[in-house]
Amino acid sequence: MDSSSSAALFILYLLTHYITSSIADLHKTNNLFSSSQLENDDNPQITTYFQVTKPIKPPPNAKKPCASLLVLQQDFGYTYGKSPVLANYKPPSNCPSSQKGFSKIVLEWKSTARGRQFDRIFGIWLSGVEIFRSCTAEPRASGIIWTAQKDITRYNSLLVKRQTLAVYLGNLVDSTYTGIYHVNLTFHFYPLDHKLSNVENPADLIIPISRNLPLNDGLWFLVQNSTDIQSKRFAVPRNSYRAVLEVYVSFHSDDEFWYGNPPNEYIKAYNLTNTPGNGPFREVVVRLNGEDVGAVWPFTVVFTGGINPLLWRPITAIGSFDLPSYDIEITPFLGKILDGKQHEFGFGVTNALNEWYIDANLHIWLDRKSGATTGELIRNENPPSKITLVSNKKGSYVTSAVRSISSSGWVKSSHGNITTNSFQEFSFTNAMTLGGSSQIVNQTTDASSRVYAITPSSSSYIYTNERYQSFPIYFRTEEVPLGHGNYTSLSYVSLGFNEKRLGGSSSSPWVSSVLNNSQQAQGAMNVSGHLVTSGLGSTQQVYHLDGPDGCYFWNVSSSNYTILYNVTGDPCQQKGQYDSGFRNEKIIRFTLGEHLPG
Repeated sequence: MDSSSSAALFILYLLTHYITSSIADLHKTNNLFSSSQLENDDNPQITTYFQVTKPIKPPPNAKKPCASLLVLQQDFGYTYGKSPVLANYKPPSNCPSSQKGFSKIVLEWKSTARGRQFDRIFGIWLSGVEIFRSCTAEPRASGIIWTAQKDITRYNSLLVKRQTLAVYLGNLVDSTYTGIYHVNLTFHFYPLDHKLSNVENPADLIIPISRNLPLNDGLWFLVQNSTDIQSKRFAVPRNSYRAVLEVYVSFHSDDEFWYGNPPNEYIKAYNLTNTPGNGPFREVVVRLNGEDVGAVWPFTVVFTGGINPLLWRPITAIGSFDLPSYDIEITPFLGKILDGKQHEFGFGVTNALNEWYIDANLHIWLDRKSGATTGELIRNENPPSKITLVSNKKGSYVTSAVRSISSSGWVKSSHGNITTNSFQEFSFTNAMTLGGSSQIVNQTTDASSRVYAITPSSSSYIYTNERYQSFPIYFRTEEVPLGHGNYTSLSYVSLGFNEKRLGGSSSSPWVSSVLNNSQQAQGAMNVSGHLVTSGLGSTQQVYHLDGPDGCYFWNVSSSNYTILYNVTGDPCQQKGQYDSGFRNEKIIRFTLGEHLPG
């Protein structure tokens, strides 16, 4: 065995000892549950993967669904480059008032797999409207199972009518990658209760801004580079009085880890090849008839095979089983598109490399008491982002960006003459240090969106929506060569999704919510070719949501597929019982490959 191999194995030994001993300290100080509580009851050899989030509660009017429809049962084997799987959807007939809508609708994706397989992105569409985007879990030889749920009540207007369901999951199966995904897709429906008041009612109409079938891919648009603009034409009913564009985004190939892409000047200085560049800043720009109307600065979703696949077993990375979508208020621009003619939404990505999957849903609210509404755009201030790059020293870079977007417009309908003011504000900082086979990235994206609809005569609010988000990510990776093209990869990741929301209207109560969701993971893996031959991974996560229907807390940790502790509860009712779960600071920050504690 050569010296480099000995050094790598010694580092792996230290890291293994460090992680297991550190987490054992936490293990002693928490209420513990055995890992079998998160395993499949029918077969203990099958590992249950899961995303840490608040369980979806049934509405107050019903403890159980009035109907649960198995809308698709499918095995996804070799499906890459083939047509999406199609199914005929029809709403349940045994629910009261099913033609008028439901108080809550829950999508449930349940899948099993065994063998070896990469992570695969997939999407679900109803007549072209995307309702769910997710990433598959990477299986193991003994088999896995995972379930993802999503509240899809906002798509009520689609789900009360017959639709064409499309699911695309591009999977590859060969002698090496053997995993086949066996899927059950179920919709759960809860009956409508007119006594319930919501912050806002679901849209009356949802227009898909996506590609049309037939396709040998998903219905998303593929943005290939920074100059590529993908677009689609559409028309809205002339009695529309509100519009919100919901944007779905995911990033792949050379931009899967865009937040770690070095600046081009670094690539040029070291004459690097096959290294994705264009720096770490990306933004999705939304255009209406060629004019910028909004932007998305996306959350850094780490897919289930990202950075170190062993980190996300069985606790998956934040958002990987339910990728977030992003809302942009289009109501101020309605006056420009109420003419009954075709108009165009376009999507581009600043600094993009191949490739980005983007599509959108245009949610429309209709004035049932009027055949036509009128409107006018008052203001659209949408200057481009200000991006700066500072090189502090050799291999150390700080990229910063800011952007402010505001628009205002009025729409006259039977609800009155309502002026809508919309604001988006963004800030971004990425500090990156590169050296040899190691990389450190410390990045934070802050985004806010505020919408105020008022009547000019009284200056009273008809409705308001405010959302403030912060997406921190820190990671360090280092590769230790073992010879013959083999290496040991060491990694530490800290990921966060934090959000505050406030909303209300003149006809419904005001509600607010605060979410703090943080995740730390550390691991090592030996890689031969493109295959992981051995390694370890440990993850700790704390989820704390204080929302309109109560508080929820989840503190969980795993190491090498085993749940070390698992604490859930309501911190609002039991204050002082819970803490962050990260009292041992040496888990939070340590230097990979240099001064690992023994």
